[in-house]
Amino acid sequence: MPRRVHQPLEDEEVDFVLRMSDSPVLAYFSGTWPKAIEACRAMDLVVGRIAEEYANLLTAVKIDITRCPEATKRYGVTGAPSVVLLKEGAVAARRAGPMTHAEVQDFLLAHF
Repeated sequence: MPRRVHQPLEDEEVDFVLRMSDSPVLAYFSGTWPKAIEACRAMDLVVGRIAEEYANLLTAVKIDITRCPEATKRYGVTGAPSVVLLKEGAVAARRAGPMTHAEVQDFLLAHF
């Protein structure tokens, strides 16, 4: 993942990053179990590219579901990959499942 994507290692770090952001947050929930790993690796590239392209408009955060179970639960995520768009700390939109670059762009544009 590019450096523009924050990767908190535990729930407390997730809360800190999400609260400290003064821009919308694209929270990408990832998993490392066998059924999720291929889709999540593909999403890593998509989210990394989005983070670069939208660097001045949003903060991208990759959250490992296994390492951050409380954040996963708090944001209503039930599977990986999933994305949640937060504005001013509140959930503005969410979507589960793998997405292409164009689908993530459409998701963001529909909710910005």
